[in-house]
Amino acid sequence: MTETKKPTALFWVIAIVALIWNIFGVLAYLGQAFMTEDALKMLPTAEQELYAATPSWATAAFAIAVWFGLLGAIAMLIRKRFAYPLFLLSLLGVIGQQIYGFFLSNTLEVYGTQALIMPIIVLILSVVFVWYSKKATAEGILK
Repeated sequence: MTETKKPTALFWVIAIVALIWNIFGVLAYLGQAFMTEDALKMLPTAEQELYAATPSWATAAFAIAVWFGLLGAIAMLIRKRFAYPLFLLSLLGVIGQQIYGFFLSNTLEVYGTQALIMPIIVLILSVVFVWYSKKATAEGILK
């Protein structure tokens, strides 16, 4: 049998941050995916056109990013090693979503350069969650 290492305070902080972060991500996804016509009409025309032009694969990438991230955070909190592949799938969703946002749409024209801030934070945190869950697995914290 392999011995399970006791988690550090840093482990719990990262796991809880991952959970809270991904809950907010799920809420953002649900808000976008289920936006009513009335809510959409309240947006500026350029934003309405951006939403209307978003392909289903980009929306699917967003869903993959947030739902697998949430599952990864839950797996981390219950100390399961499958947190790592779940966070990895989430990162792939983030990358797909950002490829669309930065290179295949006019997001920067619509929102300006401030539209770079949140996606960069999302990417950095996604990489941290993948890296840390892999590290926690290697150290025997996740079983």
